Amino acid sequence: MSRDTARFALDPDFSVGRVDPRLFGSFVEHLGRCVYTGIFEPGHPTADADGLRVDVLELVRELGVTAVRYPGGNFVSGHRWEDGVGPFEDRPRRLDLAWRSTETNRFGLAEFAAFLKKLGPHAEPMMALNLGTRGVTEAVELLEYANHPAGTALSERRIAHGSEDPFGVRLWCLGNEMDGPWQTGHKTAAEYGRLAAETARAMRQIDPGLELVACGSSHRAMPTFAAWEATVLAETYELVDHVSLHAYYEETDGDRDSFLASAVDMESFIEKVVVTCDHVGARLKSEKRITLSFDEWNVWYQRRPNPHPVEDWQEAPRLLEDVYTVTDAVVVGSLLIALLRHADRVAVACLAQLVNVIAPIMTEPGGPAWRQTTFFPFAQASRHGRGTVLDVRVDASTYATRRYGDVPLLHATAVRNEDGGVTVFAVNRAQDRELPLKVALRGLELTRIVEHSVLADPDPEACNTAADPGRVVPRLVDGGALGDGVLEVVLEPLSWNVIRLA
Repeated sequence: MSRDTARFALDPDFSVGRVDPRLFGSFVEHLGRCVYTGIFEPGHPTADADGLRVDVLELVRELGVTAVRYPGGNFVSGHRWEDGVGPFEDRPRRLDLAWRSTETNRFGLAEFAAFLKKLGPHAEPMMALNLGTRGVTEAVELLEYANHPAGTALSERRIAHGSEDPFGVRLWCLGNEMDGPWQTGHKTAAEYGRLAAETARAMRQIDPGLELVACGSSHRAMPTFAAWEATVLAETYELVDHVSLHAYYEETDGDRDSFLASAVDMESFIEKVVVTCDHVGARLKSEKRITLSFDEWNVWYQRRPNPHPVEDWQEAPRLLEDVYTVTDAVVVGSLLIALLRHADRVAVACLAQLVNVIAPIMTEPGGPAWRQTTFFPFAQASRHGRGTVLDVRVDASTYATRRYGDVPLLHATAVRNEDGGVTVFAVNRAQDRELPLKVALRGLELTRIVEHSVLADPDPEACNTAADPGRVVPRLVDGGALGDGVLEVVLEPLSWNVIRLA
């Protein structure tokens, strides 16, 4: 029997904070096949009257996505919002410098709004503004077009375009990754901070109740990390609500142990941005608390060559179509745990992206849509991770990693749901052995295990494909026990676990 151990205690008197539903957001960018032949494909056998793929809509509903960030990403820094409104035949074709593709603009703001409406009332637009090649004027014009009821030139233009009701966009990103030299219109922190502040002031003159996201660092390895946030927030602190974070993870050089510990980096990233925000607030003598928008996160194999031949300026080329394994799904589950563990400060999070492009959902043009392995942890967390996150302090055996040192085998959190039940989310990072887990339940009237779902496989490279879309799915397991205020379960090697208690 393994000598590895893992345990923690749950007590409703010790909590982290309530989960904002927007923690389960996603991201739709005009990149590769995310939009075209992804969510939008007129002529597809399942396409509705608006050209939206009904098979994809059904999967997105099942995924449980809330806020959806649009239209980028790097794409937005060269995008003209006017190109994507009005009659299709009048929309111009443009070169997209970010991804060296041709953008038809066949899908635009109204089509995006229709997509969200069909997902349901829980789906909220999160619009990104172009502060790369454009600025204040274009931002307030888009706001007027999108949100003003009627009676002005731009609101009447929207109505003439067939959208009588305003789109009601409340959540806005002030640009995208403006610290990155790869970004069209890249700026220094001082340049961006001033522009973001001017844009925020102008937008709040129209609607003081908007939620605004300032660009943080593109990732924590940026040479300007933390200094960028401090400079930007010094200009924008009282004008914005959130600061953004972006992070992607991949297995490199066969170092799977470090890859499985990716959430160590994510949690540290969150905590360092929080400290930076609070330092700026203290310096400004402000009582306001900035929260975080982790609006790009995922597993992304950036070092792998594209298996699909792509030429410059294609329409909707096959880009970033990673195929995800069981190992990737376990890491995605761990990253979700990291976000939940910081629910007191992470108000918004967007899995990047939604369809085809490093995505939980894949499609073929004219063909099927299917769930990748990473679909399942997200869907389960979105469904069962609503309520109040309890404070989980893990005491577990550790293992050595090259990148992060000694790391606990167990990564876990727990959410007290609205009905009084508790859902435990747990990852066993051990690749070759089970991990016994004991959870002490204090002050919680829980008497039974409703279910224990596990995502694991003897083959850590197992994946779902168009030919075999059901190869990897979660399965229910027995063998756990709950009695005398103690939950005891065994976690399979390299596994994502959802344990529901009532």
